Amino acid sequence: MIRIRYLTPQLRKKLKKPLGIVLRGTTQDIVEQIRTLVAKEKPPKIVTVGDKISQDLACNSLQPDILIVDNKIMRKAISPISATADQILKIKNPPGTITDQAWKAIMEATKSSRRTKIVVDGEEDLLVLPAIIGAPDRSLVLYGQPHEGVVVIEVTEMMKRKVREIVNAMKNVS
Repeated sequence: MIRIRYLTPQLRKKLKKPLGIVLRGTTQDIVEQIRTLVAKEKPPKIVTVGDKISQDLACNSLQPDILIVDNKIMRKAISPISATADQILKIKNPPGTITDQAWKAIMEATKSSRRTKIVVDGEEDLLVLPAIIGAPDRSLVLYGQPHEGVVVIEVTEMMKRKVREIVNAMKNVS
C-alpha cells in the first residue's frame, strides 16, 4: 500500500515561515557563512534541499552528503547540477506531498555513509521535513527561502519533534 502525505492549507501557511536561521547576502556571502558554520560545528551530515543551494555549495567545494533536487529553480527547468555522488536515487514526489517512496529514499540516504543525490520527479520542497527527521543530530539541513536567502537548520531532538508534529498534521491518503 502506498501512502502519501498531503500539505493542508493551514500547514502551507505555517511552512511559509523559515524553520531555521535565514542567511542573507550574495551567493558568495552565503557560501562563506555556511563554510564558517561547517568548520565550527563539524556536522555529521550536510543535507541540501533544492537545486540552487545544492549547486552553490557543490560549485564552491562544499559537497553536501545528501542533495535533494528536482532539476528546477523557482519552478523553471535547469540542466542537472554536477555534484559528486556515490549513488543516485530517482523518486516521484508530486507538488505539496511527501510520498512513501521519497520518505524511504531520504531515510536510506541519511543512514548511508555514501554521498547521495536524490533526483525528484515532481517537487522537493517538503522533503526538508523527512530530511530533518532522518538526519543525525547536529547535522545541517539547508534549503532556499525564495527572495530571502538560505535557511540553515541544525538538527536537534527538539527540531525533530517540531517537524514530526507538522508531518503528523498532514493529510494521509493510502
